[in-house]
Amino acid sequence: MIIREWQAGDTADPEQLAGLLLSCVQGGASIGFLSSLHHGEAEDYWQALAAKLGVELRCWLAISEGCIIGSVQLAPCGKANGRHRAEIQKLMVHPDARGQGVAAKLMQQAEAAAQADGRLLLVLDTDADSLAAQLYPRWGWQHAGDIPGYAASPDGRLHATRYFYKQLTS
Repeated sequence: MIIREWQAGDTADPEQLAGLLLSCVQGGASIGFLSSLHHGEAEDYWQALAAKLGVELRCWLAISEGCIIGSVQLAPCGKANGRHRAEIQKLMVHPDARGQGVAAKLMQQAEAAAQADGRLLLVLDTDADSLAAQLYPRWGWQHAGDIPGYAASPDGRLHATRYFYKQLTS
């Protein structure tokens, strides 16, 4: 498996990206989409993301045997008073690739890039009842709090969102 940054102008297989997103959502991942998500919407999502790559957003892809099996995004804060921080967004691992350390490697890459960019603080949120909510503390993330009924799961049920932060060394 390799982790590579998807940069502006790079090509990435839209079918594989759409398949990753659809598989994660169908598997119950609360990453901003409902189970009614269809292939065209998934492709549109990635196309819009590709247009933002650069200063506004960074994205890494996990690739195994030519297939995209995971992704994570880093959104640096552009506000003058927040240039020391960034947000981790939409950590995705294809259900068939879970349990192989893909998520940990994606997070390590995003964290290292944030640190290299001079970011001192990372934040993220996830479904409070998800596997991810159990993994982040193992990776050094601190639980900041939960907000009940914050987001809808793919099936439409409202769930609590758990916020985490991680302080990086300068």
